[in-house]
Amino acid sequence: MNAGVFARESDRLGRAVQIGVASGSIISVSFPESAPADAESEHPILDRVFAYLDGDEDHFDDAPVALTVPTDHRRVLDAVRNIPYGETIALRRVIRMAGMDPEDEDDVATARSALRENPVPLFIPDHRVDDAPGAIPEAVARRLRQVESA
Repeated sequence: MNAGVFARESDRLGRAVQIGVASGSIISVSFPESAPADAESEHPILDRVFAYLDGDEDHFDDAPVALTVPTDHRRVLDAVRNIPYGETIALRRVIRMAGMDPEDEDDVATARSALRENPVPLFIPDHRVDDAPGAIPEAVARRLRQVESA
């Protein structure tokens, strides 16, 4: 897997999909209004993302991601990565899946923060948490849920 920044315009999303890759792992995902001029457009992971956007079921659970996040955020993001394709769940359930207490305000705040700061949305599918904002813009998250429910 090549290192660098890769991006491609998506008509389906009305914006670009951009990934950052280092040492063979995905380190960042974003959805800018347009692809940066200096980004490469060809990458096998982008091919998979665009096939997914076209309706191919792909959980991306085998995609190599590298997370550099605090341990408590990693627990939340690991739980989110286990949400099945096409399903959405409540934040309370994610918190329980992460071994935390959904009644504890600090645990809830930690989970919300982990979702907002998710460096690799789509590969850690925060759009599948239906009652908490993730790192994906809301319009994109709605579109991804539509793709998965088709």
